[in-house]
Amino acid sequence: MFRSILRRAGVFGRGCVRRQSRAKASSLVLGIETSCDDTGAAVLDLNGTVLGESLHSQKEVHLRTGGIIPTVAQQLHREHIERVVNEALALSGVSPHQLSAVATTVKPGLALSLGIGLEFSLKFVKLHRKPFIPIHHMEAHALTVRMEEQVEFPFLVLLISGGHALIAVARGVDDFLLLGHSLDEAPGDTLDKIARRLSLLKHPLCSSLSGGQAVEVLAQTGDPTRFKFTTPMGQTLDCNFSFAGLRNQVSMAIKKQEEEEGVEPGTLLSCVNDLAASAQHTVGAHLTKRTHRSILFCKKHHLLPEQNPTLVLSGGVASNQYIRKALSVITEREGLRLLCPPPKLCTDNGVMIAWNGVERFREKKGILSPDVDIRYEPKAPLGVDFTAQVRAAAIKVPPVKMKIT
Repeated sequence: MFRSILRRAGVFGRGCVRRQSRAKASSLVLGIETSCDDTGAAVLDLNGTVLGESLHSQKEVHLRTGGIIPTVAQQLHREHIERVVNEALALSGVSPHQLSAVATTVKPGLALSLGIGLEFSLKFVKLHRKPFIPIHHMEAHALTVRMEEQVEFPFLVLLISGGHALIAVARGVDDFLLLGHSLDEAPGDTLDKIARRLSLLKHPLCSSLSGGQAVEVLAQTGDPTRFKFTTPMGQTLDCNFSFAGLRNQVSMAIKKQEEEEGVEPGTLLSCVNDLAASAQHTVGAHLTKRTHRSILFCKKHHLLPEQNPTLVLSGGVASNQYIRKALSVITEREGLRLLCPPPKLCTDNGVMIAWNGVERFREKKGILSPDVDIRYEPKAPLGVDFTAQVRAAAIKVPPVKMKIT
């Protein structure tokens, strides 16, 4: 039964040219990304050469408001999407009639943001009579590494960001086995909320950083063992994630420290570095333990190649160097190579969407006519849900020392 199921079973407004190359007589794909708070566009050829790209970040706006407000994100996408796309085309030296297809994120993400990208893209493909390739945002993140490295299917992929946490086996361009996912909030969201509760924007080293970046910076000089936070779901033998409970633990510790120091909420605590380090360590430990179980499950059921098996780490939180080091401890122990896209490609961008479009275009998968009637999907699972099989396996993870310097 198990084997039969297995068988059935992606504020700065500057563009850049990542590689000095111009359009030639080749198939070209335009990628458009608006799933959350970044408006991105890029043009790639079928070799993955980035001919031109442009990105408008809303980071500074949302830092001032303390988080992403969907209606604000929608308006900023609406104001900048045409310029961003035109800039990517201009930098690439490509005109719309030279494109072979347009790839756009249609799921998952913020509904209002997805709607702007899809509306613009459908008008664009109808006007220029180009095929349309709808893109799953997480599929794009999973495949981006194949632009930079020789990674053959199947491979294990851990996607961690401000909006998502999942681990899956990538068996093909559109073929994934979902082993685990977040049951509540994403790790990036948790770190951002912890940063806000710690008022890290008031810290001189963190005033221009996102919440997760601020936690990582202060954690470098903090003691990760001072606050003993409980790693989530320690007795649950599956590969799902949960971060809301950890956030509550950290909030209670912050409140206790405020009372001990006699300060009001919103005041920078004297132990802020230790709190940041302890929270980051626990997030890393949780991600690592669930990933370790995923690796053991894959080995047990021969889901990865025996020679040179790979774990791909991607998404915005993949840029966190402490978490990367924690995962490298496990991959080295279990004989996997750990691969991460460059930091610039870990966050949302048009390049990853265009690359997913290239992968699909080459295999002739999911290519639609310019007159297609398609809708965005704010919530959309990735691949075949295999979480029940993982839970049934009840694999126990051996203890591993995670001393990271």
